[in-house]
Amino acid sequence: MNNNDTIFALSSGHGKSGVAVIRISGDSLANFAEKITGRTPVPRHAYFTNLRDDAGEIIDQCVVIYFAAPHSFTGTDIIEIHSHGAPAVINKIFEFLRGHNMRIATPGEFSRRAFFNNKMDLADVDGLAALLDAETDKQRAAALKSMMGGDGEIYTDWRSQMLEISAYAAAMLDYAPDDLPANISNTIMQRIKRLYTAISAALAKYKTARAIRGGVNIVLVGETNVGKSSLFNRIVGTARAIVSDTPGTTRDVVSVNMDIDGFLVNLADTAGLRDTTDSVERIGIERTNAEIKNADLILHIINPNDTAVSVVKDEILVVNKSDTTESRDIKNAIYVSAKTGEGMTKLMRAITTRINEITGNGESVLMINARTHDLLACAATELNNALEKSNGDYDILAEHVRYAADAIGKILGTIGTTEILAAAFSQLCLGK
Repeated sequence: MNNNDTIFALSSGHGKSGVAVIRISGDSLANFAEKITGRTPVPRHAYFTNLRDDAGEIIDQCVVIYFAAPHSFTGTDIIEIHSHGAPAVINKIFEFLRGHNMRIATPGEFSRRAFFNNKMDLADVDGLAALLDAETDKQRAAALKSMMGGDGEIYTDWRSQMLEISAYAAAMLDYAPDDLPANISNTIMQRIKRLYTAISAALAKYKTARAIRGGVNIVLVGETNVGKSSLFNRIVGTARAIVSDTPGTTRDVVSVNMDIDGFLVNLADTAGLRDTTDSVERIGIERTNAEIKNADLILHIINPNDTAVSVVKDEILVVNKSDTTESRDIKNAIYVSAKTGEGMTKLMRAITTRINEITGNGESVLMINARTHDLLACAATELNNALEKSNGDYDILAEHVRYAADAIGKILGTIGTTEILAAAFSQLCLGK
């Protein structure tokens, strides 16, 4: 990949649209901007122009904006062409740009240039990827904070403290005690403990961050014929699952993504749990058990005449078919009727409460993904080793703290490898 190439991509969505945005990035684009606008462009000014090909034929009427380096998303010169969104128009503009020795960008290449030009760190890239994937308001808010540097500031502060601690620890080997600050040994250990506590707290909220970004996994489980599919359809608001009086109708997981109180929810209807010799139904039950393991919240569905069952922390006990009985004897259960809608308001309130508990009420947290989780865990381990295994040897302590700082540096991209960069930028799409 040549960072000196002039690249372009469609930054807006594919398909028919009123307006399409084509972004170009290169080292010297002022002359090209003048060519297509017919005037010397003032950076960040919008110019309405008839975009013409090299034969002088009009391609489209467009708005062109020139961003001069370094004051652009990538830190290079950028041109944005706002054209009509017809596929034929976009293809013709692409053909025109290729004729001027430009190439189409690879996924994430614009952000990669921004990273190498110090416009963003890898924590910002992770936030941008999360923002582009955001489907709900809570996802948007958390991702935007991360993309705008909130996470990067925290990681940078942690790493700066680690490097300072490591330097002080190394200095204790080279300087006489009288030449060092008083109580430096206790101060170093206390600072390491605070960092370890902060990182451990962030790791403890990984499930919260995953639930905000990836969605809260809610699974309906129960024996056959308790009305799971009917209740699933009632919650979703449409007939997504097959409903039948025949036991064992649901033989596979039926799932849907939906927005509940601003949070993305992955709702799944599962096969009824029972002993069976039917090989297909047994496969469905195995998949049900897999969904249960991955669930953040389980809606345990029973019938009114069933014996009360004990529920665990991550379960809500739901008695379906409340329209068939006057009894409300099962304690700690929510009575509903998927048929009439009775009790659904109460059930949805309970689900919303649990979602807010799972996600920490949507409070801003570090947008920890699989990549950053492993590096944070490494940093926490090294800090713990500094506390527990250095045994008063400050050379060893300094090494452990430096390893922790390196792990945080990999989160930011301050310390990078090809694999780390590839993992970060592969999350992004063309035009980003």
